[in-house]
Amino acid sequence: MKRFLNCTASDFQQMNGQDLVESIRTSEGRIVLSEVIPSFQPLYREVSNMELIASFGADLILLNLIDVFNPVMEGVPNEGSIVQQVKNLTGRPVGVNLEPVDPNLRMNEQLESLPIGRRYSKETVEKAMELGFDYICFTGNPRTGVSNKEIISAVRESKRIVGDDLFIIAGKMHGAGVTSESGSGITNESTIKDLVTVGADVILIPSPGTVPGVSVENVQNWTSYIHEAGALAMLTIGTSQEGATEDTIRQIALQNKMAGADIHHIGDAGYNGVAVPENIMEYSIAIRGKRHTYVRMARSINR
Repeated sequence: MKRFLNCTASDFQQMNGQDLVESIRTSEGRIVLSEVIPSFQPLYREVSNMELIASFGADLILLNLIDVFNPVMEGVPNEGSIVQQVKNLTGRPVGVNLEPVDPNLRMNEQLESLPIGRRYSKETVEKAMELGFDYICFTGNPRTGVSNKEIISAVRESKRIVGDDLFIIAGKMHGAGVTSESGSGITNESTIKDLVTVGADVILIPSPGTVPGVSVENVQNWTSYIHEAGALAMLTIGTSQEGATEDTIRQIALQNKMAGADIHHIGDAGYNGVAVPENIMEYSIAIRGKRHTYVRMARSINR
């Protein structure tokens, strides 16, 4: 299997979900995933935010706040498959967030009411496959009431649908409105074991310093357990620190590398719906140097 680090756009076209997972595994912690809200106006009107993050070194693109039944992607030609258009413009594998909302939560905080197309269901997973996504991420945005219990259930049911065609990322970047699953209590070995057992290929956990009480030691322990269980680990910046200083980004990046991250996630709240582009590049340089960063930035989508 060709390592993801060296793959071109034409390589990605030949890969299914499990191929991508194994390609990432062989890249030894040097893969950057950047999240973006495609329905927001692009930072620059001449280019979509998906193209922007790809040009600054993102290897994987994750679309957030997208209604799969009514997908809106500003700056992307609305011709044929809109997801395929993003792939054509960027040469990158593209995934989507779906949110497994827990209907039984009783919360003091006012939670958001999500459209059906953003929530996890059998129908939204099938629609994500139909649209041509390469992977699905089950997680929760702020104030959505997504629980670990519902994420586990979503993975279990979805694996039967997607098989090897798509890969599945699952876990929480922050509390998502669930007080009992925030801070250092955001996950544990039991939750990780359950997620891997039901079919998650990648377990996401917060990066050290991005969630109160989540230390390097916590993350190292969780990541070791993820690897022992046979899955990959994605360490996330989901608390707006994608808009922090470059020094902060480098510190988080190196801590994540030391903790054993296979995929390095950077969120969408640096500017309006997209990370600060320079921070994607600085993160990339910190974990894999200018060589691999500049090659990813410069490599033509026609290769």
